[in-house]
Amino acid sequence: MNDLNAIHTPVLLDTCIRLIAPALRHPGSVVVDCTLGLAGHACALLAAVPQTHLIGIDRDREALTLATERIREAGFGARFTPVHAAFDRFGDVLRDQGLNRVDAAFMDLGLSSLQIDERDRGFSYSHDAPLDMRMDAEQALTAREVLATYDVDDLTAIFRTYGEERFARPIARQIVRSRATRPLLTSGQLDQLVDEVVPRAHRSPGNPAKRVFQALRIEVNGELDKLARTLPQIALHLAVHGRLVVESYHSLEDRTVKTFMGQGLHADVPVGLPVIPDEDMPFFSALTRGAIKAEQAEIEANPRSKSVRLRAVELTREIPPRFVTRFLRTTRLEQPHTVIRRG
Repeated sequence: MNDLNAIHTPVLLDTCIRLIAPALRHPGSVVVDCTLGLAGHACALLAAVPQTHLIGIDRDREALTLATERIREAGFGARFTPVHAAFDRFGDVLRDQGLNRVDAAFMDLGLSSLQIDERDRGFSYSHDAPLDMRMDAEQALTAREVLATYDVDDLTAIFRTYGEERFARPIARQIVRSRATRPLLTSGQLDQLVDEVVPRAHRSPGNPAKRVFQALRIEVNGELDKLARTLPQIALHLAVHGRLVVESYHSLEDRTVKTFMGQGLHADVPVGLPVIPDEDMPFFSALTRGAIKAEQAEIEANPRSKSVRLRAVELTREIPPRFVTRFLRTTRLEQPHTVIRRG
């Protein structure tokens, strides 16, 4: 377990505990870690709040097994329930546990240390590996299939939207041209292809393939779709004074979180309305002023914290009926895909 502790450094750990713990001080409190990973945040939270029970969700069976072992070795096994699922099954997970409300929920989005550091998943361009990129090895779609079957327009849209890649179309064209004679099977091949396409005079700092790899990972795992479906489910299952804390690592995630939280942070009335009806008053209270970022000392100690953006809210009252209807409409979508994502 020492090796596990060495590779996993939780981002903004003390800040996360400070924001979540006040909602868990009463006996019988329940918190859901929607992105259990290697349980860095979970272990710290269970240690900080001895009266709480933690439900840990992860779609990666290997990570779930390692996290469960780590939590049990730390002596917290009796207060922990592991669940293999994608976090957009949040409501189903609670029903399976006989719960309707929880006191807090936490999301640490993006890749876990295990996924980044393991060499056989193809998440990283830093070493050659099969182009897989699945967080859940039981799902069908892989990065290799995306690169082999999507047309130029689909690939362009993915790279442009999910990766904000300036050279999305030239890269997409080269992928389609190259696969006609040589399929793209490894991360090294894709890294080399992007390197050949992106003009050196127009490159940002770092590896030119980083945005393409990010976009592929988001597409393969449906990350933004799942996030957009999960946030309303969490809100609908929070107890009053319950808290939601989310760490994002790229602008698209953070924009989704900010937009969602904004629905409950501001009165839903026309500007200038002299009297705001009670049912239109905000139902979230901000626990952070904008997004919290890692300080330079943490970035130097843990470079993965450089891009983090943390936002947190507290539910201050029951969610108004019209928001319940809106949220339910979102969460009823079984497998929605954007125009750029196929089944």
